[in-house]
Amino acid sequence: MHVFISPRIIRLIDLAIEEDELGFDVTSQVFFEGERARAQLIAKQALVVAGLDVVRAVFARVDPGVRCEFAVEDGQAIESGMTLGWLEGDAVSLLRAERTALNFLQRMSGVASLTASFVAQMGSSTTRIVDTRKTLPGWRELDKYAVRCGGGTNHRFNLAGGVMIKDNHIAAAGGIQQAFERVREQAPHALRVEIEVSNLEELSAALETGAEIVMLDNMNTETMSAAVQQVRAHRHGQRVLIEASGNMTRERLPELRDIGLDFISVGALTHSASAVDISMRVVLP
Repeated sequence: MHVFISPRIIRLIDLAIEEDELGFDVTSQVFFEGERARAQLIAKQALVVAGLDVVRAVFARVDPGVRCEFAVEDGQAIESGMTLGWLEGDAVSLLRAERTALNFLQRMSGVASLTASFVAQMGSSTTRIVDTRKTLPGWRELDKYAVRCGGGTNHRFNLAGGVMIKDNHIAAAGGIQQAFERVREQAPHALRVEIEVSNLEELSAALETGAEIVMLDNMNTETMSAAVQQVRAHRHGQRVLIEASGNMTRERLPELRDIGLDFISVGALTHSASAVDISMRVVLP
């Protein structure tokens, strides 16, 4: 897998380089000025790789002369002790960019690894694990790409990516039907409309509107299973997508994987992922 290094990602990389004051690395300059070196990227734990293209982009911004050769690919599960790749170039450049590159690689691989653990809990189920907009500010593209590396699926990228009618919108409109009608009067026809419901009565009202997606929010498993049956029995039910959200822990997934959901959205994939342990070892000639 590969991520397109967009102008937004370049700005993020440049911000990270700027905040680390890479041009003022006195320590590396004192010890390694004029030296060339190779650096090995090593996994210190089992993980799913994500972010190699960003690593390459970081080193290219610091020193276009640094060469990157990767032994693995984004989306690949690897074991502790495996080599992710080698970097070669000016020793000072390698050390200046080390922490910035690793920060990107470790977080992105952490998101991918956590996502993979959620996906594994679903077994052979056709229900897909999806992310949310609960991403690190500025990291939306990278967080969502990392989710895909881990086998997950992306929800909308931003507020413009779909219409989601939630409790505050419904209260402002005076009801589910009124909220749907107000949205359809103004929203582009190509945008799907999703309605959040918290009980079976609200679900019935949402189905009557003709919404394309319903979100079952914070329901227990018994109620959620009844909701799925209610959707499928409705005259529009075969074309309605069903998403479950709220308190979706990894431990809970086995009881949900076979009840007929289309998606389970998990904010934790991006808001609670821990950086994995990857190190860079510099070797002088």
